[in-house]
Amino acid sequence: MAERSPGPQPDPTEITLDSRNLRGIAHPVRVRMLALLRDEGASTATRLAQRLGLNSGATSYHLRQLETYGFVTEEVGRGTARERWWRPAHQMTLTNQAELLAGESAEMAETYLRAVAAFAADATQRAIDEWKSVPEEWRDIGTISDYALRLTPEEMDALLQEIFAILDRARRHDAPDPPPESRRTTVQLQAFLHPGADREGDA
Repeated sequence: MAERSPGPQPDPTEITLDSRNLRGIAHPVRVRMLALLRDEGASTATRLAQRLGLNSGATSYHLRQLETYGFVTEEVGRGTARERWWRPAHQMTLTNQAELLAGESAEMAETYLRAVAAFAADATQRAIDEWKSVPEEWRDIGTISDYALRLTPEEMDALLQEIFAILDRARRHDAPDPPPESRRTTVQLQAFLHPGADREGDA
């Protein structure tokens, strides 16, 4: 699931979280469900229930909530009255963490961010599980790394904007006519004030 700070230009493929629509996504199941729809394409409540280990009644409820708040939309002309197909309304979710964590939506924002972090950690663990079985040419490609940097808020923001610009130039997984040797890849990015660093002062 893509997650980044909003840029200056609106994009119809993106949705920006605010105190209203946050209510529709601040739930671990909905975070996973939206990620599956973005990753694998349109699906039904029954199919999603099988993927998530839930019953179709639960997935139907969560899909209705995602629809109400603008995260998914019905795929018109497909399915039946009893079996509706759903697709993501956008391919990326943007957040303004400072705004969301400062207001009345702070608790929901924290729930959402924890669900996103858990989803990312799970994807990393599954990648490690499969590492021995990936094609040989991919085994030395990739990294799980962290860098300890000492930055000002302005430097941190500038660094992230540079990284976002590089990622924006890369070929998307749904681009037409990709090279035959290309494969789906995931690039995760986490950047945050080191836990406890706000108590260090100038030490």
